[in-house]
Amino acid sequence: MYSTGIDILKECEALNKPIWEIVLLDEIKNNHISETDIFNKMEEILQIMENATSHSIDKRVETLGGIIGGEGKTMMAYANSDKTISGTWITKAMARAFACSEYNASMGKICAAPTAGSCGIIPAAIITIAEKKGLSRQDMIRGLLTSAGVGKIISTNATVSGAEGGCQAECGSAAAMAAAALVEMNGGSPVQSFDAAAIALKNIMGLICDPVAGLVESPCSKRNASGVVNAIISADIALSGIRSIIPFDEVVEAMYNVGRGMHENFKETAKGGISITDTGLAYSRKIK
Repeated sequence: MYSTGIDILKECEALNKPIWEIVLLDEIKNNHISETDIFNKMEEILQIMENATSHSIDKRVETLGGIIGGEGKTMMAYANSDKTISGTWITKAMARAFACSEYNASMGKICAAPTAGSCGIIPAAIITIAEKKGLSRQDMIRGLLTSAGVGKIISTNATVSGAEGGCQAECGSAAAMAAAALVEMNGGSPVQSFDAAAIALKNIMGLICDPVAGLVESPCSKRNASGVVNAIISADIALSGIRSIIPFDEVVEAMYNVGRGMHENFKETAKGGISITDTGLAYSRKIK
């Protein structure tokens, strides 16, 4: 059983195993489930993620509020042009994050990883980097297991709820989970995975949750796109050998303290931030 990053790192060192395998062993022991069953379940989750990140790139979907729509398709077309500033793969990752957010907002089947509002970050990161690097499905599933371990630690010691901790707890946690997964998928060490997770979470520390009209559409979809970029660059920072000055467990504690200190208007109530701008309020009146 583990509840902190330190716990996992100790197990990784003692057993000479990567994070994903420690998570796997923990699942087997505590949930009395076989390794085969776990991998089958993760394959099912991966397939849901693949569909959610591609469906609205290929087809037009109608979101519940009609605030967003078509961004995934538009961004993917841009990724396939020679006009991008950030490059093909970063732009493809953003396209998939947009697409997943749109699919969620149209009541499509997604994997809440760790929440519906942040559902595009982990899938877009893992699928895009696996495509770029030519990685196997086993590599992707190992990444998902690594991300699950990081998510469990955040959920145990803090929160992944926007209503409790703001968007830092949703998109921030998702970016941290994705960053750790990418390090694992690219041959990094357990220490580097947790450094990447810490860096990603620090990057948006304090981000509020201010959904326009109370719907998970705007600014959520754009934060999914920026969240996957956060995950990718955080993984690269860690893989380069740069450390997080503040350890992962302390970053999680700090995020939770920041979330508890936020005014309720900034925690998914649609009473602050961009949700109460003139345009935000106009959307709210139109939808209601």
